[in-house]
Amino acid sequence: MRILSTVKKSSVAIILICCTFLLICGAGLGVRAAYPRPYAQAVRESGVPPALVYAVMKAESGFDERAVSRAGAVGVMQIRPSTAQFICQKRGIEYRADALFDGNYNAILGCMYLAYLLERFPNERTAVCAYNAGEGTVRQWLANENYSADGITLDVIPFPETRGYAKKVTDFRKIYEILYG
Repeated sequence: MRILSTVKKSSVAIILICCTFLLICGAGLGVRAAYPRPYAQAVRESGVPPALVYAVMKAESGFDERAVSRAGAVGVMQIRPSTAQFICQKRGIEYRADALFDGNYNAILGCMYLAYLLERFPNERTAVCAYNAGEGTVRQWLANENYSADGITLDVIPFPETRGYAKKVTDFRKIYEILYG
């Protein structure tokens, strides 16, 4: 009788361990589903850290290719048509206004623009702020000693929207790094 009880306890323990393992794996898959990595080739070829690109996509549109902002930014990376034209001219590629809602094309342009900003603003958080508030606005903030002590790093982000955006991108990036390395 005692052997039978021990076998039952062992079986229950094994079943509980297996169920716990399956729950953990399932939760991990659920979290990964909330943090997808679409347009992998465009992201990989951009030279921008993938976790940063995906964090921007998630913050900008939640990966919605049809997203349109109040400011007229469109697509998965929320590129304004004027910004898309600018970056296409800068990189010597054809601008296709009709393709801005194509996720892959939008991701390519968004990555190019993010790379452009990272070249101009060596501090990543500052570049992310420029992606949200605009390059000129961030340059003004950097020139103001109330916002930047060194002219390179923003100590204070004066726009609440941009401050929240920078935090969101930073948080999303950390999650991407944890999930995908």
